[in-house]
Amino acid sequence: MKLKLFMILILMGLLMAFKGVKQHYWPNYFPEPVQARIQTTYTPEMRALGRVLFYDPILSADSSVSCASCHNPYTAFAHTDHALSHGIGDSIGKRNAPALFNLAWQSAFMLDGAVNHIEVQALAPLSASNEMAETLEHVLTKLNRLPRYQALCASIQQSKSISSSLFLKSLAAFVLSLNSFESKYDSVKRHQSTFTTQEAKGYEKFKQYCNACHAEPLFTNYTYQYNGLSLDPQYPDLGRYAISLNPKDSFAFKVPSLRNISYTYPYMHDGRYKTLQAVLNHYAEKQVSAKLNNNVTTVFPLSANDQLDIIAFLKTLNDVQFLFNKDNLFPNDKGNNP
Repeated sequence: MKLKLFMILILMGLLMAFKGVKQHYWPNYFPEPVQARIQTTYTPEMRALGRVLFYDPILSADSSVSCASCHNPYTAFAHTDHALSHGIGDSIGKRNAPALFNLAWQSAFMLDGAVNHIEVQALAPLSASNEMAETLEHVLTKLNRLPRYQALCASIQQSKSISSSLFLKSLAAFVLSLNSFESKYDSVKRHQSTFTTQEAKGYEKFKQYCNACHAEPLFTNYTYQYNGLSLDPQYPDLGRYAISLNPKDSFAFKVPSLRNISYTYPYMHDGRYKTLQAVLNHYAEKQVSAKLNNNVTTVFPLSANDQLDIIAFLKTLNDVQFLFNKDNLFPNDKGNNP
């Protein structure tokens, strides 16, 4: 019986290797991804298709906007050109587009948690009138006319046609593969380097004041918090409340990861702050009472030096290897084709 079980495990391992799926791709100091099981259903060919789709503006009604238009790989797949994202016809989006990495550790998506499954997340920007303004049916019609997509589909299945299921699964396969854990912080965690004196001071201050919401090692706890921001009268946004209808969620947004923080400005859900200094000033001002951790009023007594030390630490969360990973960039025909 034991021998039979052992052989089954060996065969399962070989099957996983054949499909190109890594059974344990995250650092040992990370928790297990909540999307780990679903990732085993994706193949490298599906990721390749998703990568092409991610960069193709044909997904929008006028072929002017791609996923990458608001999620630039060189800024950790965030949007830094505008405070709020822009869609077709230069229409203004509702929020600043969040960075895309380490999504495998999330169980809900969007800043208000409106989407609870990674494979349907793409439908939100696809159908939004101020983003891509398209329909899934029409997008599939356009894609199925193109030889490139016919060839990519044929590498995955017997049919050359891209179905709605394959479309959504392939995009999910690509974005779930965008993992970032090669920063200096990670090097320190692996005992390969050490913090400078200022970084170490900032780390201690960070653990004292910031870690409750921006919890290590993902630097977020994925909860929804109101952090004391005043309401923008031009773009009023109720945040999580619009989804949960719970008054406690009024003006609450998902806590963002602080990894790659130097590249993902402007900050906050509406991009109102352009610098980390401005963000820390917001928390340090005594008149600001952030309703954090179940609406417990909190004030952060951060001196100017404290803020500089925290910023020095936050910069250790930048992952340059992730930004320039050629396997994540635009799939052109000159060397980084999928």
